[in-house]
Amino acid sequence: MDRLQAMEMFVRVVETGSFSRAAREFATTQPTVTKQVAATEARLKVRLLNRNTRGVSLTEPGALYYEKCKLIVREAEEADTVVRLRQSQAQGLLRIGTSVAFGRRVLVPLALDFMALHPQVQVDLSFEDRYTDLVAQGMDVAVRMGKLADSALGARFLGLNPWVLVAAPKYLRKLGTPRRPQDLGEHNALVYSSVQGDDVWRLLGPRGEPVTVPVTGRLRSNNLSAVLAAARAGLGVAALPRYVAADSLASGHVTEVLKDHALPEQEIHAVFPSPKLVPGKVQAFIAFLQGRFGARWWETLPRA
Repeated sequence: MDRLQAMEMFVRVVETGSFSRAAREFATTQPTVTKQVAATEARLKVRLLNRNTRGVSLTEPGALYYEKCKLIVREAEEADTVVRLRQSQAQGLLRIGTSVAFGRRVLVPLALDFMALHPQVQVDLSFEDRYTDLVAQGMDVAVRMGKLADSALGARFLGLNPWVLVAAPKYLRKLGTPRRPQDLGEHNALVYSSVQGDDVWRLLGPRGEPVTVPVTGRLRSNNLSAVLAAARAGLGVAALPRYVAADSLASGHVTEVLKDHALPEQEIHAVFPSPKLVPGKVQAFIAFLQGRFGARWWETLPRA
């Protein structure tokens, strides 16, 4: 038995005046409590309690030990209370990680709204397109796209991230509009290398049938903003997340092509270091995000 629990038992024996009453509080037996106090006395080489048929009384050293133990036990209880309270409430520093484009376009306004709802939370946002180790980087939570690999991380499904094929009207006037997926092979593809790194675009037909199209193009980039800028400049056809293309589609700088075919949707997850004992600030942030990625969620984003 650890020393703190031994102190707790000693304090309750003194305050209840009984080994048996203290035993009931600790859901144990009277001989166990008696042995624990005796072991403490043996370790200290001093008698702490006088025992008789009427109960127990403190010796002079026992009275000194009781006062110190009472303070220690109270401090330990307060420490537990502070940690439990902090664990259950949304407060403290929340470290959030995600990809660059999603972070700038989607997560920043959401994080600001969350901070307005929870004034005791401070936020540290990190944007990184490469995979990051949450534990090594000290992240509390990250928002990730795509299917999750099996791991010890905790995870919550948030919604779906749809993609769309787009091109500038001036490009389509000059080189024609693709009418079927195979036509993409005759066009200049603007490739987002982090996802379409193998120069193959995979689509789903009107009946859900898979269609695979090899593409070539003059521009590849691991940055979605660069791919969008190239599409707006009329350099080719781009496959982009709808949240990236939404403003440009609304303004007419780009238009959707092959509307009867769909690109695969990515799952959006919130991931966190462990599924056990999740801090209150992380639980609150995930609950906040779970209401933000319903149908056509990208249309509710503030204009960039």
